[in-house]
Amino acid sequence: MDFIVNLFTGYGIGSVLVYLCITAFVGVAIGRINIGGIKVGIAGVLFTGLLLAHIKGVGAGSDADLTKYDTILSFVKEFGLILFVYSIGIEVGPRFFTAFKDEGLKLNALACSIILIGLGIAFGIKMFIGNGISSSEITGIMCGAVTNTPGLGAAQQALTDVSHNAADPAMRAAAADAVNKGTAGMAYAVAYPFGVLGLIAAILLIRFIFRVKIDEEVDKYNKEMGAAYSNKLESVEITVTNQNLFGSKVSFVKKFVDKELAISRVLRKDTFFVPNDDDELQSGDVIYGVSSSNHIEKLKAQIGTVEIGDKREVSGDLAMCDVLVTNRKIAGKTINQIGINRRYEANITRLFREGREILPTPTTTLELGDTVRIVGKKALLKEVRNEIGNSVKELAKPNTIPIFIGIFLGVLLGSIPIAIPGMPVPAKLGLAGGPLIVAICLGYKGRIGKLDFYMTSGANFMLRELGIILFLACVGLSSGAHFAETVANGGYVWMIYGAAITFIPVMLVAIVGMLMNVNYLKISGILAGSMTDPPVLDYANSLAPVQAQSTAYATVYPLSMFLRILVAQILVLTTL
Repeated sequence: MDFIVNLFTGYGIGSVLVYLCITAFVGVAIGRINIGGIKVGIAGVLFTGLLLAHIKGVGAGSDADLTKYDTILSFVKEFGLILFVYSIGIEVGPRFFTAFKDEGLKLNALACSIILIGLGIAFGIKMFIGNGISSSEITGIMCGAVTNTPGLGAAQQALTDVSHNAADPAMRAAAADAVNKGTAGMAYAVAYPFGVLGLIAAILLIRFIFRVKIDEEVDKYNKEMGAAYSNKLESVEITVTNQNLFGSKVSFVKKFVDKELAISRVLRKDTFFVPNDDDELQSGDVIYGVSSSNHIEKLKAQIGTVEIGDKREVSGDLAMCDVLVTNRKIAGKTINQIGINRRYEANITRLFREGREILPTPTTTLELGDTVRIVGKKALLKEVRNEIGNSVKELAKPNTIPIFIGIFLGVLLGSIPIAIPGMPVPAKLGLAGGPLIVAICLGYKGRIGKLDFYMTSGANFMLRELGIILFLACVGLSSGAHFAETVANGGYVWMIYGAAITFIPVMLVAIVGMLMNVNYLKISGILAGSMTDPPVLDYANSLAPVQAQSTAYATVYPLSMFLRILVAQILVLTTL
């Protein structure tokens, strides 16, 4: 049995993996425990790592001490953080810039206010307490109070940079001591629980203060959505009454309505057919297709009578099917370049991407993972499906080259020094900010040349979960040896500081939001998104069966994540 003892006390990679695996599976299991509708979620991994390191750290200095694994744990922690933020960036990239349109600008302004007020409170605590609290401690408290793990990682990396590069020897020593003791991670763990509970308490308190009735908020949201979706895609039937079009080719019609109408088929004397570009329109023809509601008047003026109808079944020798784009050869090409309508009696009438429904035009680019709706001859649809792909197996193949290229570019960007007056060392986006920004840009762009950066939702979720589990497990194992001692010697006061950083900003901004007549359900989503806090989003979603909370969360999440990473570095570097 000596080999088992050696596995738990040795210096090898196998020993590190044992502790990581124990921390991971126990922590994930703890995170799934539901108490009063609240779960600690992935933070269970952090708490498990702290507990395990504390138990082993009782014999600090002996073979049981986990500090001997610090070098390996540091690498795994940073790599896990990179995987986590990169997968987030790829996911939110497609909607990142659109989040600043229309109401998104107001929602993001509210979320940014929460972040900046929290930073101000943390900075004020440090200035008031002075030497009674270190930079690493207040930064860890702030990150825990807002439940933002990448911010913690960015701050820890900034401390490491200072410990090696600062000109002031005393500053280098202080930063090195903070890194060795893991005070930022310990402070994070102490403040984290109220970061979840305090946010939920704020949501409940706002509801009580303003006497919010959920049913009324749901009705209000549904009315707002009715206006917002006034331009949604509709199935249309257009009777050709414009005499100038009689005898005109379909290609001629497409030229001046290609941005407003996707033609599906034409009804002529009780017979449906898929028109090609050379077919000529006749009086009484009925064009079936898809358009946006705001284009109806233009179509009436240019073609004829327009009726908005239900999505009808395609009958006769025609059929309709949804096809998943998995053929990498056509990904990145426009519908016109692919030329489905020129080579087959078939038309692409709708396009679904990232939960959005898009009106396909000749210049619309298809990307991997898109779903297109096609109407055409039954006998030909199989060939069309085969050309476009429709192979889940093909889409599931790992596309690893773009991932490593993206991470490489992210590390390069994160390593660029940014000189800021008053900072002890140049600021950097770091291993959290660099990969995040690059991933957001790549996710938004979708492809560069032949390189597509599409990642299936399953692959993205797996990468994200693996990254955050590795990161939190390493933080816990690295910090836990001194955790109980630190809390007993005054660290419990961190809870009070963390509660202030959590509660005050969200209450102030929530009150302002309610006075601005922002929907209460949206405010709940904003609060969860500004804290990048999925457990609170779960609670907010339980308030009402609508998308208001999730939509607001998704709108403010990308910018909030970026700012959380940035302000954590600003706080730790300006208060050293």
